[in-house]
Amino acid sequence: MLIKKPDEMQWSEVTDKKHYLNRRAFLASAGAAGAALAAGFGAKELLRPSMQVQAAGKLDFKPSSFSTNEKQTPLEDITHYNNYYEFSTDKEGPAELSKNFKSRPWTIKVEGQCKKPQTFDIDTLLKNPLEERIYRMRCVEGWSMVIPWIGFPLSTILNQVEPGPKAKFVQFTTLMDPGRFPGQRREVLNWPYVEGLRLDEAMHPLAILAVGLYGDVLPNQDGSPIRLVVPWKYGFKGIKAIVNIKLVEKQPISSWTQSAANEYGFYSNVNPNVDHPRWSQAKERRIGEFFKRPTLMFNGYGDQVASLYSGMDLKKNY
Repeated sequence: MLIKKPDEMQWSEVTDKKHYLNRRAFLASAGAAGAALAAGFGAKELLRPSMQVQAAGKLDFKPSSFSTNEKQTPLEDITHYNNYYEFSTDKEGPAELSKNFKSRPWTIKVEGQCKKPQTFDIDTLLKNPLEERIYRMRCVEGWSMVIPWIGFPLSTILNQVEPGPKAKFVQFTTLMDPGRFPGQRREVLNWPYVEGLRLDEAMHPLAILAVGLYGDVLPNQDGSPIRLVVPWKYGFKGIKAIVNIKLVEKQPISSWTQSAANEYGFYSNVNPNVDHPRWSQAKERRIGEFFKRPTLMFNGYGDQVASLYSGMDLKKNY
């Protein structure tokens, strides 16, 4: 007999996006919510606070040919189920704790092994041609989402600074500010958060810098004002609130790799054949769905990215 745990119950299983935007439809669905409570699901999961997106307005963007046509995860789940340790280790905590986060002014310094180091203002970057990319996103704990990101290829910035011959990797660093990030006051990780990609991974057209989702600027709890999105890798590679991008010769030590190297490798490609030491990665549960589904190699992007790892032992280089 399958017994659903309270922490697996998501808002989207009670009310979808169009319903929570419509009061009458919400009231009509109240009976379903009551039935769920009667079945033993926790009230916390059913009575989440209304969404608080700190958006400055709509973004001008075009659809992308890279998008999946799979059903998108409701905005309520995307903005209320977040891994963002700079705010909280609780997945529902960042939505409330980040509501007053100020993302202006904001600059991103791009430096290191490049010919033309530059500092970019976020509002200048928002003038780049933006596109919507509906990506499958896989978290290491066994859950996944389909998110309509808005952004531009990471290569756009890298090409402007012109990587030098010694540039082999790209290191990303998030903002270090315990005053704005209460989670940085705790020694959960060695702050600030650092992530990295190999240069050819960073230059791949699937890798983007996201500045929005669902048509609006990026909500604070999802990494405002700018974050990395690499859809064939596990979610912790998607560093948020980026302030520094550095082209380097040696492989960077990512924050999670530094914290637990046997659990979080540098490459972090989605691979159902390599289990996390504490759980299987062979299956995943899409947020809003009851049953698990098989995990796809490279999160389903193998046709596009498998050639990047030709000849590599993907169990050793996890």
